[in-house]
Amino acid sequence: MPLLTVYRVMSYVTGVVLLALVLVAMPLKYFADTPGPTMVVGQLHGFLYMAYVVVVLLLGFSLRWRPVRMLLVMLAGTIPFAAFFAERRIVADVHRSRGTGGREGREGDRRSERVGAGD
Repeated sequence: MPLLTVYRVMSYVTGVVLLALVLVAMPLKYFADTPGPTMVVGQLHGFLYMAYVVVVLLLGFSLRWRPVRMLLVMLAGTIPFAAFFAERRIVADVHRSRGTGGREGREGDRRSERVGAGD
């Protein structure tokens, strides 16, 4: 699986679990006196966030990002809704830098890559 796809999946999963923590588990803890969901969802988010950080580091090093950009993308996993916005921005930037215009992975692009490779 391409690293960009892994990043996209981790970004969405981390963002959704963070929203579940903030919008469901935390209100249950403080308004319904039910701390159980906060412990479970909080630990799940912590584990997923660590995996998200590793994926961001791998992607950042492979694309030669500046350390500040890597740090900002990592922090997006800790702010509700920010992971979704960061994901869209990163994917658009990668497609723009590759010149694919978001069409990466279509059969026509693969065919043109084969033709361009000297076939």
